[in-house]
Amino acid sequence: MQFTSALAIYFLFWVLTGLAMLPFGFEPVPRDDPDYVPGQAESAPRHFRPRRVILRTTIVATALFALFYLNYEMGWIGIEDVDISRLVTPPE
Repeated sequence: MQFTSALAIYFLFWVLTGLAMLPFGFEPVPRDDPDYVPGQAESAPRHFRPRRVILRTTIVATALFALFYLNYEMGWIGIEDVDISRLVTPPE
């Protein structure tokens, strides 16, 4: 795999992991809290910490990409392992 391809795939892993990590690790602001701003969504985080989200995202994306790359090199799971057409088509 070329370096640029690996970098692009890692970027995809990072973005998707970042979107998946956003809901974790925050507590919403209740309406009776002094930090509540009128008009603010109830689901808005009390203290958004982007550095923490970026760190978590980087760690999880790196682990997932490492597994992906090892599978690419070692061939643990191939296309024939996930081919469901043999389950759908009737045997001859």
